[in-house]
Amino acid sequence: MDTAQALLSSVFGFDAFRPGQAEIVGAVVDGRDTLAIMPTGGGKSLCYQLPALVRDGLTVVISPLIALMRDQVQGLQAAGVAAGALTSGNTDEETDAVFAALSRGELKLLYMAPERLASGGTLPLLRRSGVTLIAVDEAHCVSQWGHDFRPDYLRIGELKRALGVPLAAFTATADEETRAEIVTRLFDGRQPDTFLRGFDRPNIHLAFAVKDSPRRQILDFTRARKGQSGIVYCGTRAKTESLARALTEAGHLALAYHGGMEPDLRRDVERRFQQEDELIVVATVAFGMGIDKPDIRWVAHADLPKSVEGYYQEIGRAGRDGAPAETLTLFGPDDIRFRRSQIDESPAPPERRAADHARLNALLGLAEAQHCRRQTLLAYFGEAAEPCGNCDLCDTPPALFDGTTAVRKALSAVLRCDEGFGAGHLIDVLTGKATDKVRQWTHDRLSVFGVGREYDKRQWNAIFRQMMGADLVRPNPERHGALYMTEAAIPILKGEGTVTLRKDTLAVARKGPVAKALVSEEDAPLLSALKAKRRAFAEEARVPAYVVFADRTLIEMAEKRPATLDEMARIGGVGAKKLERYGEAFLSVILGAPAPEMHPARRKLSASGGGDLFDRLQDVHSRLTRGECGTLKPMSLTASQITKIVRQRPRDLDGFARLVGERQAERFGPAMIEVLGSV
Repeated sequence: MDTAQALLSSVFGFDAFRPGQAEIVGAVVDGRDTLAIMPTGGGKSLCYQLPALVRDGLTVVISPLIALMRDQVQGLQAAGVAAGALTSGNTDEETDAVFAALSRGELKLLYMAPERLASGGTLPLLRRSGVTLIAVDEAHCVSQWGHDFRPDYLRIGELKRALGVPLAAFTATADEETRAEIVTRLFDGRQPDTFLRGFDRPNIHLAFAVKDSPRRQILDFTRARKGQSGIVYCGTRAKTESLARALTEAGHLALAYHGGMEPDLRRDVERRFQQEDELIVVATVAFGMGIDKPDIRWVAHADLPKSVEGYYQEIGRAGRDGAPAETLTLFGPDDIRFRRSQIDESPAPPERRAADHARLNALLGLAEAQHCRRQTLLAYFGEAAEPCGNCDLCDTPPALFDGTTAVRKALSAVLRCDEGFGAGHLIDVLTGKATDKVRQWTHDRLSVFGVGREYDKRQWNAIFRQMMGADLVRPNPERHGALYMTEAAIPILKGEGTVTLRKDTLAVARKGPVAKALVSEEDAPLLSALKAKRRAFAEEARVPAYVVFADRTLIEMAEKRPATLDEMARIGGVGAKKLERYGEAFLSVILGAPAPEMHPARRKLSASGGGDLFDRLQDVHSRLTRGECGTLKPMSLTASQITKIVRQRPRDLDGFARLVGERQAERFGPAMIEVLGSV
């Protein structure tokens, strides 16, 4: 470690390691497989850059963030370290220079994006270049359950085996589940030396607020911090641009930054953000900026992040220099519906969607926390902490009230409605609103109908939000957001437990113009799932989505929820051909399970409206297979024969016999003709 200590000072300019760095550096220098979980701003990069200089040979660094790789290479080169990067952001001259340095054996660190591992020439190149260590930054990207999954990270384990060298993996966010997957994917299940250095960033002030004119809230927040560098995260590209314009009009220096921009323009924003002290960047949460700027003084979220991990990573960009930094995260019911629909429309398997819903619930628990936010945040990562004194809830403890009665009413509504409906429908039942859907399901006759009139719809939404945050109810991904009760709720429902709720988030907000939704809040998750299925068919056929089904058809499906192909055929816009081609697939989405198997002949009758008649004749057929007495020799009709009967509808035995034969007509004719006559 003497060499490492000397290089720490001579190359990086530090007199001493930060807490935890020395042990990690020692493990990596010794060539031991290493997994290090360190807080953002805790000095992760040094833990592989310094060993690369101590060890012989080349260290290849795999990172998903092009901008961050460029920053680190530039910083290393400025410190006199031979480093280079092979990324899609390189100019031809930069790439040629890297290849030339590799051929001369001059490089100590080579950065590359995981996507480059898919190239057939990468492995031979690395073998020729004398790689002796693999370093993996943002190692949580290997987790298929995580919010930042990168499929090409799955190739890193193969690279380790092919090169036969040690691997050091680093991340700032990895819960127990993700850490286990990192070990499996990167280390072939063999436990590496693991260092868990804590997640606390005590210099960052944490704050959440319910949305109430969110643009004004962001403008107010930035006005109070004018002249400081900051980042605003938004949920969509369009919002980054509109909010950047609003900030500019308010007198700030602000630029949008998202994945749809031209590379040169993105690079210019990155350069300016690093160099200009007062610049605000408005970026999409889905696009990691990867900028190593230590003096970002604040981070704001105009929309709810995807998960606690995503939130922690994004706020972690603030205050990397250890000086005080601030955060603000806005959230509201539209955010929650948007995130729920993103999960429900995902092609991921049901168990992953359920895990994503659970992660979102954990974030809602942080947003609706009643006591110190840092305690809640660190508890998610398995750490205990005292109240921090540096969050909005420590600054101003929220007013609380006994919400046991309200929660018990809500849980009763969940159960009385058979755990088959979302918050919107349940609130209509609780507030006594006899909507068409409430009457359709006769929920206006339930004992819980109208028992919650003491709260309005917005207040009940806040109660359900807090119930989800406390994990008393969860959305069922197989039933498109329908809420079901968890084990934790049973004592409360039985009167054996109590619930404390926050009063401030129940306050009535100022009303403004509200966009009319295509469907009710209750039906929105199902409509999202139906649109996802439509998009898949449209992409496969390379046709516009409306060619599969028009929006109004999907809206009617979401509202009426047909349970059979016969009911599906009565939806406007579902003709015979589309029913045959798409009916079962869309019915499976609505049912949350595969559509019941059906004879092809019976399926075709659904479109013509003869399906119900076919089923009635099939019942007669089953009853008379051995005659009225049940002792005769078995006799049967084929599905094709029953289909002919449905289509031609004979009114006498002669006509019936011409379709199926004399003997069959004698057995089945009278009873079936009676059914036909009743239609």
